Amino acid sequence: MYKRSLFVLLAAVALLSLGAQNSQAQSFLMNLPRPSQRAELVQRIGITDITISYHRPLVNGRKIWGGLVPYGQVWRAGANENTTIEFTSPVSIEGKPLAQGIYGVHMIPGENEWTVIFSKMAVAWGSFSYDQAEDALRVTVKPQPTDMHEALTYDFDDLRADSSVVTLRWEKTAVPFKVAVNLNETVEASLRNQFRGLLQYTWMGWDDAATYLVDKKGNLQDALKYVDRSIQSEDRFDNQMTKARVLEALGQKDEATAVRNKALDTGTVIQVHSYGRQMMIAGHQQQGLEAFQVNIKKDPNNWIVHSEIARTAVSKGDYDTAVKEMKLCLAGAPDPQKPQIQGLLKRVEAKEDINK
Repeated sequence: MYKRSLFVLLAAVALLSLGAQNSQAQSFLMNLPRPSQRAELVQRIGITDITISYHRPLVNGRKIWGGLVPYGQVWRAGANENTTIEFTSPVSIEGKPLAQGIYGVHMIPGENEWTVIFSKMAVAWGSFSYDQAEDALRVTVKPQPTDMHEALTYDFDDLRADSSVVTLRWEKTAVPFKVAVNLNETVEASLRNQFRGLLQYTWMGWDDAATYLVDKKGNLQDALKYVDRSIQSEDRFDNQMTKARVLEALGQKDEATAVRNKALDTGTVIQVHSYGRQMMIAGHQQQGLEAFQVNIKKDPNNWIVHSEIARTAVSKGDYDTAVKEMKLCLAGAPDPQKPQIQGLLKRVEAKEDINK
């Protein structure tokens, strides 16, 4: 009993010596409301999660900069326990590398320049025990004027695919610092880890990974290995078409054509039609029409194929044939598709190019 009472007394005295009120000393020991309320902010950039945990002091009519928060001294960048920031992968801060992990955030305010500090110590109380030897990184940034913010806040601004600007705002001052990730490097490392789990046994996981890499111009050799693993797991139209894309990106055009033709020969009418339309929408009309020819030879009486014959006729300016074929398409189409086909028929009757 004596030891517990002594601990309570010492904890309260320690907080009071830091300028805390008696109610704050109580909230240190019990779950009670605090004047500076806790907040947490999470943002994903690519596949990297960034989490900021902090407490939000209020202005309360006080002079903040150069007053409550002195210039030239290390400040906790919030209130109460350490403000912390966590990165689930390596990042760069203002162009400087920082490893994955949780960091205590401190700042040194200045009238024209601020220092933002990322400390390896993330569980301290404020900046009172701050030790520069524990710094993981320091960057300097320029403060900016902002609208009045009664409560201190952090925001993620200027969000992009591979970066964002973290901004502290309090009173009428904003302090921004840019966080960026190496998107391809981070994703590629993550893929290698993911394939150590259950995903390694599915054709879809390997195909998705290869598709991502070829879409984003990532590591094409890895993309080829991944799509081959997908085909090994289950040989499908989808992954054969992905392999054709990877080979083409690698400059192996003859091999890509052979793989693509094999996939088109074995694909369903729907699969081949979808590929043909994707090519046309992407501006590769001739490739789309060539895909349609595969369906036209295999199943000329299919309702979908009638639409492909109509599109082929439109490409030659033969609108009479296009109208005839689109009417056959409409007659055989399932009810949910009929409104869309009716719209195409009207456009063909008006001699509009439906391939654009």
